Amino acid sequence: MDTLYRAIEALEPWNDQERRDRELLLAALDRLDTPLTRDNPFAHFTASSWIVNPGRTHALMAWHNIYRTWAWTGGHADGESDLLAVALREAREETSVEHIRPVSREIYSVEILPVHAHIKRGQFVSAHLHLNVTYLLEADDAQPLRPKPDENSAVAWLPLSEAADNKEEPFMAVVYRKLNGKMGRF
Repeated sequence: MDTLYRAIEALEPWNDQERRDRELLLAALDRLDTPLTRDNPFAHFTASSWIVNPGRTHALMAWHNIYRTWAWTGGHADGESDLLAVALREAREETSVEHIRPVSREIYSVEILPVHAHIKRGQFVSAHLHLNVTYLLEADDAQPLRPKPDENSAVAWLPLSEAADNKEEPFMAVVYRKLNGKMGRF
């Protein structure tokens, strides 16, 4: 976890949200017994990807079955401290795109995301927080796409402005617009 701590600490915050969330993520690593697993039911680490095409005109999004909206890819750390590896694995699993590469190995963004109570695979999941680390990834938009039916029902390349226009989850629209805005740095 030391490597993860240093990576989060090294993130140059883009805005006040990232500045505050970075400090909270570092505090979670310091204070929580199991921040990398779902054994901590209140808050645990996740890794997400903002996947863009080489021209930086489109983002690869999946139609999320639970939230019924277009969303980025990502998943739980489940004990893994190499969150870039988690982000890459989840991106490949959720889209079937094989050739995805990090634009940078550095953390692209951080967010603390509220997760509302819901039913997943027939089980009740209580409301909790995702302590999220995001990576900027790139993939060729000509590669074949295939959804992961237990998580999403469609995968598509959306124009960046459309990808950021999330009416079902207004907070995520703010996050996606931030991710688009940061691309000039990478």
